[in-house]
Amino acid sequence: MIADIKKRALHRSRILEGQMRGLEKMIENDDYCVDIITQSLASQKSLRSLNKLLVENHLRTHVAHMFANGEQDVAVDELRKV
Repeated sequence: MIADIKKRALHRSRILEGQMRGLEKMIENDDYCVDIITQSLASQKSLRSLNKLLVENHLRTHVAHMFANGEQDVAVDELRKV
């Protein structure tokens, strides 16, 4: 994994971990439903950000390698699945 992207992905995953712990606490404490939903939506947004980083890394490393080796169809099919 590219060092900068790895660093950012780990940071994002730690934020997600904290958000999920907070969400769990809110559910345990019977917090207001709208507040729980708001926290859940924030977690989803963070997860989307993490996925974008992972796709960027995949494009810059594995897909670039596949294209260099003439495996364009494999790369495209793989990304379509994602």
